[in-house]
Amino acid sequence: MQNHREIKKVAVIGGGLIGMSWASLFLARGVDVIVVDPRDEVKDELNDFVAKAWPLLSDLGLTTSTVIRQAQVTEHIANLTDIDFVQENGPDRIDVKQQLIEQLEQVIASDVVIASSTSSLKASDIQSQAQHPERILVGHPMNPPHMVPMVELVPGKKTTEQTLQIAEAFYQQMERVTIRVKKEVVGHLANRLTSALYREAVYIAAEGIADVEDIDKAITYGPGMRWAFIGPHLTYHLGGGAGGYQHYLDHLGPTQEARWKDHGTASLTDEVKATLVAGIEKELETQDRETLSQRRDQALVEIFKLKQRFGF
Repeated sequence: MQNHREIKKVAVIGGGLIGMSWASLFLARGVDVIVVDPRDEVKDELNDFVAKAWPLLSDLGLTTSTVIRQAQVTEHIANLTDIDFVQENGPDRIDVKQQLIEQLEQVIASDVVIASSTSSLKASDIQSQAQHPERILVGHPMNPPHMVPMVELVPGKKTTEQTLQIAEAFYQQMERVTIRVKKEVVGHLANRLTSALYREAVYIAAEGIADVEDIDKAITYGPGMRWAFIGPHLTYHLGGGAGGYQHYLDHLGPTQEARWKDHGTASLTDEVKATLVAGIEKELETQDRETLSQRRDQALVEIFKLKQRFGF
């Protein structure tokens, strides 16, 4: 594998929400993109998505051109040529991932890095049947990838350090914040953290402790406001006053442990799912999903600018 393969053309496998988001970012950063998806409507969907994303990316200073660039679209992996990097976004099923790898390895060069956007699967499992497993890793974003800068890099058992370095350099070229996850676990890092919170959020709704709307308010007007700038460890470090994190752990650690013991787990029964969906429908009484998505993305731009302004 080359040490410094210049990445000029990226293959985005899968033209769903994540794939279109990745493609928008890559195009904005001046990279040529070819999207592989069998659906007839994907080209129109992608062009529409990129057109809406471009002003936001421009506002973030991520575009290299004022002209909206377009990706090439193909139905078949066999049509990929001169690819320098692969961002794979297929369904989160190990058999599908392995089939995609098999098809990719028939047409791309042996030194091209393949990064999977999988939210839960392990790189070791994805690479287990590959001809060149050393060039495969997890490159997992948070949705939407073109707006949220974090990318988790998770190597498999056979992933080389060189592969990690190439992927890390590429994502940083895309102005992403890279995180190396040291051990393979289901869900990697960020999704495990959000899943822990979501489990309790579902339990609280299922037990009737609070409504869905108030649970969301509790996060967005409470800890979520701090989390945009500092993480949980730094939050509690500041919560420890002059004594810092050590003081917090010594004096308030027992209260944390008491809450851990009392946390619950709800099953996603039809009844619980109905409660959750009804709560969301109530939250969306004054706006539709598309409007909410647009407002979220515009707010993400402003939050990112604010983080830059204050050095977070």
